[in-house]
Amino acid sequence: MSDRDDIIDVAIAYTWALDTKRLDDLAQVFTADATGMLHGVACDGLPAIVERIGGAILRLDATQHLVGNHQVRVDGDTATHRCQLASQHVKAGTPGGDTYVVGGYYDDRLVRTADGWRITHRTMQQTWADGNREVVKRPAGGAS
Repeated sequence: MSDRDDIIDVAIAYTWALDTKRLDDLAQVFTADATGMLHGVACDGLPAIVERIGGAILRLDATQHLVGNHQVRVDGDTATHRCQLASQHVKAGTPGGDTYVVGGYYDDRLVRTADGWRITHRTMQQTWADGNREVVKRPAGGAS
């Protein structure tokens, strides 16, 4: 496979980790010292990224993250990647409706490691949403 294919596979591995709630798999996506700006929240290091994502999705019944329109630029052992995303979030029994859908993009910096390409920084930017925002709201006093 080409570097481009490998980098797109990393982006797809991220979505599978989220949608299967296998957050330990994110160690195959990010470097240990990766940073992120995930939906406006700064994260410093893989544990902070996992905590941010877990706080957002583990209490949901289901999610589905779809990515496409990938743009990859490789420069030796570093690369940039961006793609569009659509993600659906489901929490049965939520007053006002059970689903919330978000659209936006991921903007990544990556590095080639001995284990393959890994994200060193990810920005997730929401550009639109539809449905019941209550689905994704954290309970009062809940994890951030």
